[in-house]
Amino acid sequence: MIVAGLGCRKGTSAENVLSALDAACSQAGISRESVTALATGEIKRDEPGLLELAGKLVLPLHVLDETVLKQAEGRTKTVSKHSLAQTATPSLSEAAALAGAGEGSELIVARLIANGATCALARSKDHR
Repeated sequence: MIVAGLGCRKGTSAENVLSALDAACSQAGISRESVTALATGEIKRDEPGLLELAGKLVLPLHVLDETVLKQAEGRTKTVSKHSLAQTATPSLSEAAALAGAGEGSELIVARLIANGATCALARSKDHR
């Protein structure tokens, strides 16, 4: 399973979030269709661009609470001062990707920023 962890500025369009996802997939050398789920933090639960993108791609959007994100934060690779101030997590997108992909998952693309959105990709440990 490959999970895309997503973050964005308030009001970021689905198209701009998609451009971050596509850039991350390109960096990983995978197709967008390889992504099996999207994940974000509670702070982004009602973000229209994320909800629209999940519907457009017909992928589940897992909204993870702060406790779950905190458990994954030791495995994140980047630090965003903005993310720390808003979510108390060094990288919302990386923590969401890792937590969404499960225990033992690994980042295959660290937080990538594009058009007001961030995306990180994590692969579950049992992914073949």
